[in-house]
Amino acid sequence: MNASAFPKPTLRPFLPADIPLLAEIRFAAIEELSAEDYDEGQRRAWASRADDEEAFGQTLAKGLTLIALIGGGPVGFIVLLDGGLIDQLYVHPAVARTGVASALLDAIEKLAAARGVAALAVDASDTGKPLFEKFGFVAERRNAIEIDGEYLGNTRMKKVLSPKPTKDGRT
Repeated sequence: MNASAFPKPTLRPFLPADIPLLAEIRFAAIEELSAEDYDEGQRRAWASRADDEEAFGQTLAKGLTLIALIGGGPVGFIVLLDGGLIDQLYVHPAVARTGVASALLDAIEKLAAARGVAALAVDASDTGKPLFEKFGFVAERRNAIEIDGEYLGNTRMKKVLSPKPTKDGRT
């Protein structure tokens, strides 16, 4: 199914009641969408980080977390931490490549710029890297992280945001 056949998602702030469903979205995204980039052991270790719903909820609550909805139901989310770090961006496999992740990333970029954030950074998975490149993020370095004895690669990427114009039109 192509993106034009899907309704545009609506966005809203995170609510604590979202935690169980967001954990399911995250798990499904890791298991299904990253299979070409990470092996089963790597995906299992990565997904285990959301097993503790209380800790997962604290991570969602400490940042600016936006939820994407289609038909009133959550289908994806993004978390922006202080300092401009995009901590998480996940969409349910059923809506992958339909514009949901792009809508979330576009919204968080605009909110960050409006808050005076000079640049955004992300440790992009190999699966997510092409989306961030499409949005103008540039690779800075390759990382290897260890989770439960499994090593996963990701790429630190950065995007400098345009300065917000002042009231007199200057940046």
